Amino acid sequence: MDQHDTAPHGAAVSIVIPTHAEQRWPQLVRTVASARSQQHTPAEIVVVVDHNPAMFRRVRRDLPGVTVLENRYEKGVSGNRNTGAFHTTTELIAFLDDDVVAGPQWLGALVAPFADPGVVGAGGAIDPAWEDARPAWMPDEFLWAVGGSYAGMPTTVAPIRNVWSASMVVRRETFLAVGGFRTGFGKLGAQNRPEDTELCLRMSDAGGGRWMYVPDAVIRHEVPRSHSTFGFFLRRCYAEGRGKVQMAGLKSSTDNLSAERSYLRSLPRAVGRNLSDAVRGQGWRHALRAGSVVAGVTAAGLGGAVETVAARRATRMPAVPEVAR
Repeated sequence: MDQHDTAPHGAAVSIVIPTHAEQRWPQLVRTVASARSQQHTPAEIVVVVDHNPAMFRRVRRDLPGVTVLENRYEKGVSGNRNTGAFHTTTELIAFLDDDVVAGPQWLGALVAPFADPGVVGAGGAIDPAWEDARPAWMPDEFLWAVGGSYAGMPTTVAPIRNVWSASMVVRRETFLAVGGFRTGFGKLGAQNRPEDTELCLRMSDAGGGRWMYVPDAVIRHEVPRSHSTFGFFLRRCYAEGRGKVQMAGLKSSTDNLSAERSYLRSLPRAVGRNLSDAVRGQGWRHALRAGSVVAGVTAAGLGGAVETVAARRATRMPAVPEVAR
């Protein structure tokens, strides 16, 4: 009997890994290897290539034993994930990004909460794997800016509003019922819209179920040197502010920014705590982190304001009349 047949509640699970660039080949190889090494054996590993024929041929040639598909939708990670997910037939579908390494217990830990039929999805902890040392100015509360779990998240298995698609398992029935990830809304180029949060909201509303956060289901997410700069941090916060306003405009849920408001209320305490630690002589890095919290909030607020103005202008623009033929 396969190991996945003896896992909690007996559900089989497939793993979908989106990829797009040949420059990420070494990372993809590591991600696939970690997927193969899961103690809870996946029924299938699906790698989906985003409109890159050369990369598609290389994956198909050099990664035997995995299913390799090409994105059937417009360019972007949402359609890439949907292509793989809609191909699978298992009761549960797992997602991993192509620049992460999952611990051997990752999949089993994320599958366990689905013994409760009220659970529609689960996600795990993300540990940043810095190419260089972690910047001294990086606040714990803003580790999400580099794709990591941040201060204030649950430390034991607990309900949560949303998880991240870099480490996610969904109940297939509910995922299909809402149409999967919203194509055309997600990460592409300079855009950084929260397609995973938006999916979580729709699945919760449609299924009447809940998401679970499993901190013991750990992946390591590579943080390249280019993402360790203060400039990248500000750009990422600015993009997040724009993306959250765009998500709110989709009306995916009746209160889809509640978690953001709660998070913002926690940040003054982070500033005060870091300043207090700096004054007590616990290191100048705490003063830098206090300043970074203020800078990050300001950048996100600016992004949100810019997107709000842009949305209002778009709704006021008159329709362009058709040219008479």
